[in-house]
Amino acid sequence: MDSESLFNVKGKVVLVTGGAKGVGRMISEGYVTNFATVYISSRDSKACEQAAKELNALGKGKAYAIPADFYKHDDVKKLAEELGKRESKLHVLVNNSGSNWGASYGEYPTEAWTRVLTLNLQRVFDLTQLVTPLLEKASSLNNPARVINIGSINGLTVPALENYAYSASKAGLHHLSRVLANHLGQRNITSNTIACGPFESKMMAATLKSFGETIKAGIPLGRIGTPQDVAGTCLFLSSRAGAYVNGATITVDGGSAVAAKL
Repeated sequence: MDSESLFNVKGKVVLVTGGAKGVGRMISEGYVTNFATVYISSRDSKACEQAAKELNALGKGKAYAIPADFYKHDDVKKLAEELGKRESKLHVLVNNSGSNWGASYGEYPTEAWTRVLTLNLQRVFDLTQLVTPLLEKASSLNNPARVINIGSINGLTVPALENYAYSASKAGLHHLSRVLANHLGQRNITSNTIACGPFESKMMAATLKSFGETIKAGIPLGRIGTPQDVAGTCLFLSSRAGAYVNGATITVDGGSAVAAKL
């Protein structure tokens, strides 16, 4: 039970949605650095290609780009089909792509709900459903295939910012992940959620610029998350060490979800 074998993901095939930027990029790099083969997908084809190029330059694992617009169900289907042409099995699916929409209660538009729920929740189910045959081919009794859903502490606590659709979608994602854990567990596929706190990303950039010090003051560990924090959690869940974890929501937030508030 040495650490090298417990946390080994070498040779595993991984699909990371939204894997070119922000938290997704952190996760992609974590896998490639540990000799996995990573497929990166998002609607920004240039960003996907650039990320793959930079990750391949590390000289460790491999990275490939398969761009897809997750707002379009046909693109999701094409992604699954293309992955199936390139690989006979998929060991890990990381559902990371997401969007946010902030507006005051009185001005919050109905289109925000359609846009955010489609990407953050519906497409997670759609893609997971479509690649399940590839996940089943990668599973074994003591080393199941893995689905990792990137959630948020906004889906666990009431956020100070008015992001109604986002926080609701993440709460839904956390529960969807548990429902999938029950169903897919019977197919020897685990499903878990990482509820992320604040990390440096495009989605969080404006918030951190305006409220960064206040946010850090509300986190018991007093800092923003780093790439090692989220990538390390994914590596744990994807390796033999995490093979018996199923239906869990792991908070990676420095303790902000449990911080005492007077």
